[in-house]
Amino acid sequence: MNILKKIRSNIPNGITCLNVLCGTIAILVSAHPGLSYMGLASWQWGALFIVLAAVADFFDGFAARMLHECHPIGADLDSLSDQVSFGVAPAVLLAFNLWGNVPLWLSFAPAILPVATTVRLAKFNNDSRQTTGFLGMPVPANAVFWIGYVAIFKHCPQAVWLKTPWVLVPALLMVSWLMVSEVPMLSLKFKSWGFKDNLARYLLISGSAALLVCLQLRGMLWVILFYVIMSLLFARRQSPSTH
Repeated sequence: MNILKKIRSNIPNGITCLNVLCGTIAILVSAHPGLSYMGLASWQWGALFIVLAAVADFFDGFAARMLHECHPIGADLDSLSDQVSFGVAPAVLLAFNLWGNVPLWLSFAPAILPVATTVRLAKFNNDSRQTTGFLGMPVPANAVFWIGYVAIFKHCPQAVWLKTPWVLVPALLMVSWLMVSEVPMLSLKFKSWGFKDNLARYLLISGSAALLVCLQLRGMLWVILFYVIMSLLFARRQSPSTH
């Protein structure tokens, strides 16, 4: 029985470890641009494993709440995993798909993303206000944005302007600032299922699903822009306890 109890208590942390495992694989495959496997390019595999890391990131907290298991190391383990999967992995994905097509210094510009995610995660772990909403953009949204960004210039040759310094640098700075800022952002945590209390969340989920169905990976950039807009419109009213 003790063994079963120990296994049960470590299920959430085990799922968190799947998060960092997927993030590490995403880094490894993204660092080999030009390769393909089973019909998918390396950047697509990188994007896929970042998405799988995000799924694990959602379910570790879900499992902890369902099993009523909260380990002291859980928050730290989660933050360290998120830094790999949603800070380093998207930076590597972006950098290696810029390499050789832009000035060398611009290929290194994505290095700002892990710095911003580190600050964001440290602030989050020490901020008791972020219970029903976020102050600053959560780090998985950072990863989703850059997956969409890479997907657009990979699928659309005419979108070469996304790799120019006057577009890419402001985008990097804006996303980094959003993560470390105290701009109120929506959380998908539901306290009830009522439509009135969760209007913004239902609109966000349905709108995001429509964008992903229509645009696939390219839609991820627009999902995050939609998320930011919805947060600016609704988060301040929906999450007064975060101020």
